[in-house]
Amino acid sequence: MMEKPIKKIVIIGGGASGWLTAGIIAAEHRANTPTGIQITLVESPDMKTIGVGEGTWPTMRITLNKLGISETDLIQKCDASFKQGSKFVNWVTGDNSDAYYHPFVLPQGFVNTNLVPYWQKIRQKIPFADAVSFQSHLCAGGYAPKQQSTPEFAAVASYGYHLDAGKFSQLLQKQCTEKLGVKHVSAHVNGINSGENGEIVSVSTKTHSDIEGDLFIDCSGSGSLLLGEHYKIPFISKKKYLFNDTALAVQVPYAQSNSPIASSTISTAQSAGWIWDIGLPTRRGIGHVFSSSHTNETSAELLLRQYIAPVVGKSEAERADIRKIAFTPGHREKFWHKNCVAVGMAAGFIEPLEASALVMVELSAKMISEELPASQYIMDITAKRFNERFLYRWDRIIDFLKLHYVLTQRTDSPYWLDNCSMDSIPERLQELLELWKYQAPSAYDFTQLDEIFPAASYQYILYGMGFETQNRTTCKNNESDNAARFYLQENRKTVDKFKAALPTNRELINHIKEFGISKR
Repeated sequence: MMEKPIKKIVIIGGGASGWLTAGIIAAEHRANTPTGIQITLVESPDMKTIGVGEGTWPTMRITLNKLGISETDLIQKCDASFKQGSKFVNWVTGDNSDAYYHPFVLPQGFVNTNLVPYWQKIRQKIPFADAVSFQSHLCAGGYAPKQQSTPEFAAVASYGYHLDAGKFSQLLQKQCTEKLGVKHVSAHVNGINSGENGEIVSVSTKTHSDIEGDLFIDCSGSGSLLLGEHYKIPFISKKKYLFNDTALAVQVPYAQSNSPIASSTISTAQSAGWIWDIGLPTRRGIGHVFSSSHTNETSAELLLRQYIAPVVGKSEAERADIRKIAFTPGHREKFWHKNCVAVGMAAGFIEPLEASALVMVELSAKMISEELPASQYIMDITAKRFNERFLYRWDRIIDFLKLHYVLTQRTDSPYWLDNCSMDSIPERLQELLELWKYQAPSAYDFTQLDEIFPAASYQYILYGMGFETQNRTTCKNNESDNAARFYLQENRKTVDKFKAALPTNRELINHIKEFGISKR
């Protein structure tokens, strides 16, 4: 039994997490051939999506290309638009001029020199992202990340997507079942059957016979049917660090059909949370995520309706259909146990700041696929490696998201004051903040080759929020300053060149809807 090869994979749960996982493994392991891995996805027929608008990272371009999904289909069928980063409004002081960007592209010359010491000399004249990156300027102007002639998945500026999660799941399902060889079973799981060694042998459904498998992937959402309910793997709350546990979501039409489409996710801080604003071609997905320990649903809903009122009018804002999503921020104690591994919300969930949900699905499915054990014999070794890697990744996500809060200067509510309490800051982040007083974030601060947030991302948040690092007097300042001046000048030239050559997000999407995108 220990030498039994892994030939059958059963995925419990659909949605974006289930179908992405199925597609990534199926594409790698030739599920559409007689000799490939057999993949069956079991999905409840009652499954519904919230439809609030979802953000992805640039990694999604690689994933879609691997799955054989065209970028034209994504734009045309998933109400998708281009995303080039995030804009944070009112996170520092809360005044009218309080805003900064976290773009997707690295700072100019990032791998060759550190621009922070030189930028700090001119910090009163220009924000960090604007000085070192052309992409914040593109976001501010609503520009697209590519030209009409740029081929599918190629970029002038690195980009991900904003999309309709429900339509995205349907596109993934179609590709998986029609092209990649994934078998789809629409049924409720009403039983989990284990062997003598405790591993899952099969799942029972109400309308189908038992479905057997060698590896079971839990994509059943926050209920975590396999890992949580069946195996009783504990859930570790992280509310000590990240307070937000409730979201109110609404879909909002544009004022006009040709209204600009934002090139970034807009996150606007509130008294006890923040409001996301995601621009799709036909509507905006807007929501207020907040801490129920610091405010109540009535107050949070009022702030959300006030936010959308300038777009749809006061009366429409008062009638808008708002949906509530409650969650506990945190993750499972481990993610792979015996022959079961959890992906997506079944593994964990925290507030959607910086859009880490779908990229964690991509990364999880990628490692499962690339490290898929050949037999039961080495499954425990693979599980140990997977758990170590993803516990590290969850910790880094929590560190990075908490960074957005601890640098605030806001003192207008207990929420912001509590976020700056040392008890609410992870120990590793505390150490790094002390270190960064004397040296800028660098690759030495992060040990993984494929860090979920690189040092550049930390720089964008730190210096976007006004953090100051002491410049060392022992460095070769003239040589460093000359290099910095060169890169900042190159950035200004790049800004002018790209703004003159790139269409707006709306213009490019309209073109794609009519003509599609060139394959190459």
